[in-house]
Amino acid sequence: MGGQYRITGGKYPRMRPPRRRGRLVAAAVASVAALGLIGWGTLQLIDVFTGGDKSAAAGTKAECPVAKASAAPARALPEPRTITVNVYNATTRSGLAKATADELKKRGFKIGDVGNAPKEYDKKVKGAGVLLGPATALDTSLPVLATQLPGAEHRTEAGRKGTGLDLIIGDKFGSLAQRAAADQALARLTEPKRTTAASKKGC
Repeated sequence: MGGQYRITGGKYPRMRPPRRRGRLVAAAVASVAALGLIGWGTLQLIDVFTGGDKSAAAGTKAECPVAKASAAPARALPEPRTITVNVYNATTRSGLAKATADELKKRGFKIGDVGNAPKEYDKKVKGAGVLLGPATALDTSLPVLATQLPGAEHRTEAGRKGTGLDLIIGDKFGSLAQRAAADQALARLTEPKRTTAASKKGC
């Protein structure tokens, strides 16, 4: 190589142009952004077709069991025709005991004594009435009689003999419950109760 330029030393000048690193970095960033947009679009499509339920995309493992309802056995309660009721009037109004006893008889109850209340209750019952019976009647015959006078107080006597009940009419007594309403209340007492199985935790 003649002329005025002379190569000296053991190194030669670079003949290729320098790498353009800026363009490579920009291309890489653009690729990552494009992949991100594709992934986001895929998720949006999944939401559209599954109604936004992410558990559907995860498979059947996320499904919750359907709660099943079952019926508990009905309560065994005595029928009105097997219950003897004594009707006593603890108010100053006359004729209430007989009229109430006659209505209870029409509704199927057996009627025992009818008259004025004993001294411990006479003119001392401020509510609608008191239903009194033996301790064994608390969850059997007392609830049945209570369907006829919902506002009455329930009481039991531990030493009381027999199965008969007392209905003691109080100052706030107006009348027995309407027969249709009493029949519905009695039906609710004896119908099976619905129970629902506990749902799976996390559902």
